[in-house]
Amino acid sequence: MIKNMSKASRSGLINYGIVIVVFIIVKILMGAGAMSNMLQSLLIPACCYIVMAISLNLTVGVLGELSLGHAGFMSLGAFSGIIAATALQTAIPFPALRLLIAIIIGAIFGGIGGVIVGVPVLRLRGDYLAIVTLAFGEIIKNIITVLYIGIDANGLHIATKQSNLNLLEDGIAIVKGPMGAVGVSKISTFTAGFILVIVTLIIVQNLVNSRQGRAIQALRDNRIAAESVGISVTKYKLMAFVTSAALAGAAGALFGLNFSSTGAVRFDFNTSILVLVFVVLGGLGNIRGSIIAAAVLYILPEMLRSLNINEYRMLIYAVILIIVMLVSNNPQLKALFGKIIPKRRKGDAEIV
Repeated sequence: MIKNMSKASRSGLINYGIVIVVFIIVKILMGAGAMSNMLQSLLIPACCYIVMAISLNLTVGVLGELSLGHAGFMSLGAFSGIIAATALQTAIPFPALRLLIAIIIGAIFGGIGGVIVGVPVLRLRGDYLAIVTLAFGEIIKNIITVLYIGIDANGLHIATKQSNLNLLEDGIAIVKGPMGAVGVSKISTFTAGFILVIVTLIIVQNLVNSRQGRAIQALRDNRIAAESVGISVTKYKLMAFVTSAALAGAAGALFGLNFSSTGAVRFDFNTSILVLVFVVLGGLGNIRGSIIAAAVLYILPEMLRSLNINEYRMLIYAVILIIVMLVSNNPQLKALFGKIIPKRRKGDAEIV
């Protein structure tokens, strides 16, 4: 049965298998007490960054457009998810259900952000698109920095000064301007992160291997030829961009609800670049590469910290990144790997 599957389907199953096997191994290690608290604390953020890398790969690798504001969509999901989870704390006492609702709301707000940015911006290309998405991420960060949001019996209150919130005595201030969201109930779990990664894989891989996905890739390869056969540039670009933004919003909600306090500075330009590094090092259009790169490169600096070389950990991290980039672009090493790994037959190339 597996032999009769297409190469893309087999590759997709391998991706699911890798994630499931790693989840089982981690759960066994956690149950046996063989995993340190420090490493356990990295699991949920690692899942979030894997989702971010896969979703950004949809824009950068599959669509072929450079986006530098992916952290902006993550921040929209994070703060909308935190607000939703806090507002529903009394009405829904079950943390798992509140987390699910928060992730869905985070995805919706991330998708809305994708539409707002995508409709006017996707007519741009190359550097211009990158600059506008970068500006969007910074705008979102600065807007959240000046917002004060609270909730009481009368509903949500939004202001730009804490004194203008006018909360009742039983009211709760959720977002406090530069301090960000404080006093957040940490309800994120590693299991929820695993499920979100699987859902992200299902959405992205099915989209990439669908008729719509082939249209998106056609636009990436040759826009003029794609338009000449009736492929709508705006429709398919917006489809990929909004899907990517919604998944980033979902990851943001899970990320925000993993910490007792979350500031807008967590989602700055550096975060967008970090996720882009995961995508580039994993391989443009390579979903499996994004998973591995995000997991390894996020955990690596913290593992270096545990080796008592904290002063040099970012230097070592940077050197490793440079070495990886040099190796991946070395013709001699590529030729060596080409002899070890069988070449694909013509027509077998697809997103993995």
